[in-house]
Amino acid sequence: MTTRKFLLGLLIALNLLVLLGQLWPDGAPPFARIMNILFLLGSLIWFLEAIRKMK
Repeated sequence: MTTRKFLLGLLIALNLLVLLGQLWPDGAPPFARIMNILFLLGSLIWFLEAIRKMK
């Protein structure tokens, strides 16, 4: 498995946790805030890397 596919899978998993927390706040795990932050940072890095490769 390539690093790119691994990171994409990780971002998708974090996205699902964030979505679950938004749809069902009472069922969100206690570490949901950390997952939100990790997802946002990971997405930002992913998008910045994609923009850098377009140039």
